[in-house]
Amino acid sequence: MGVWLRLLVFGGVSLRGCGGACVPLGGSRLLICRRQFSGAESETLKQRRSQIMSRGLPKQKPIEGVKQVIVVASGKGGVGKSTTAVNLALALAANELSKAVGLLDVDVYGPSIPKMMNLKGNPELSQSNLMRPLLNYGIACMSMGFLVEETAPLVWRGLMVMSAIEKLLRQVDWGQLDYLVVDMPPGTGDVQLSVSQNIPISGAVIVSTPQDIALMDAHRGAEMFRKVHVPVLGLVQNMSVFQCPKCKHKTHIFGADGARRLARTLDLDILGDIPLHLNIREASDTGQPIVFSQPESDERSREEEWSHRCAQWQP
Repeated sequence: MGVWLRLLVFGGVSLRGCGGACVPLGGSRLLICRRQFSGAESETLKQRRSQIMSRGLPKQKPIEGVKQVIVVASGKGGVGKSTTAVNLALALAANELSKAVGLLDVDVYGPSIPKMMNLKGNPELSQSNLMRPLLNYGIACMSMGFLVEETAPLVWRGLMVMSAIEKLLRQVDWGQLDYLVVDMPPGTGDVQLSVSQNIPISGAVIVSTPQDIALMDAHRGAEMFRKVHVPVLGLVQNMSVFQCPKCKHKTHIFGADGARRLARTLDLDILGDIPLHLNIREASDTGQPIVFSQPESDERSREEEWSHRCAQWQP
């Protein structure tokens, strides 16, 4: 389980003040005045900028009953984000048996959590008319996939999607959770922005393969979270290497150490390397995630260190 839980160590964010500019309205000359602020002036400028940037943004409100929110994101689809989110949630629960863990799937157009967690059916409603999560492997789960047919396409415009996200965030009875792992959709669009601005997030995990095309989008994803002041805990390098089951020869199908290079560029940690392995794919497709179904496998042992680091993390 180690690889899955290393992702809760993150660094601080440093903000630097910069100069202002003054441009006169009349005359033919352009006068640019630059000033350097220090001490109290610099702090006042930072506060003023923060006030301006916050205008019109929704106020963050915690999800009732949830202590920590961890979002798992990727710039590119198909890099194993949902697999990482599922196994992270299971690893958190297995690493600390006293902790309650939930899993929220906000990938409205392509929900994967129902299949990966082997769950079907519609959520029941509580007395306060809130949806009750479905439960499997000790993890409370909620997904748009529970509310629509498995093969039904969601041909929705932005406003309908945002309404659905609001319901998933505010109309679910989670009870009391220590961790809520959120499986985000790929990209840097409305859903990511809405989630980031509406609820306090302890940190974001970026998942990518070592391939250059995937890394470009992972870079964008990390920068987006920084812009909305969400700590980026680090990168997970998925499908890092393939080892032939017969001859044991290792092949870097998607390139070698691409995510490590990106992590150095962004001054982030690599939280773990997950190999391209048949067992991981089969476990996900059958709804028996590898952290749960194969506790003695080499793949799970890679997650053990990650799990331990996650349990040691404090906000």
